[in-house]
Amino acid sequence: MNWLLVIAGAVVGAPLRYLTDRTVQSRYDTVFPWGTFTVNVSGSFILGLITGAVVAGGISSNVQLLLGTGLCGALTTYSTLSYETLRLAEEGARFFAAANAVASIVAGLGAAFTGAALAQAIWV
Repeated sequence: MNWLLVIAGAVVGAPLRYLTDRTVQSRYDTVFPWGTFTVNVSGSFILGLITGAVVAGGISSNVQLLLGTGLCGALTTYSTLSYETLRLAEEGARFFAAANAVASIVAGLGAAFTGAALAQAIWV
C-alpha cells in the first residue's frame, strides 16, 4: 500500500515539475535556471511543512508518503540542479553557476526550515 501512495504523489509531482519549470523559465530571458530553482525551493518548503506536521502529530505518515516522498520527490530535482550548474560553469557563466549552487542550497534549506516551523506553529 505504501508504494501506491508514493507512486500517486509522483504521478502529480513529475508533470508539475516539468510544467512549472517551463512556465517559469519562459518568463525570464537569462541563463540562470529559474525554473529548477523555483521547483526545488517550493518542494523544500512543502517537504518541511509536511515533515513538521507529521512530527507535531498534525498529519499521518501516509500523507507524508503521498506528498513528501511521492510529490516532493518527483517535483524537486537535485540532478538537474547539478547538471545546470555544471553547464553554466562549462559555458563560462561561472558567477551564475556559483550563484545557482549557493542560492539553491541556502534557499532550499531556508524554505524547509520555514515550512517545518510553520507546521509546528500550526499544529502545536
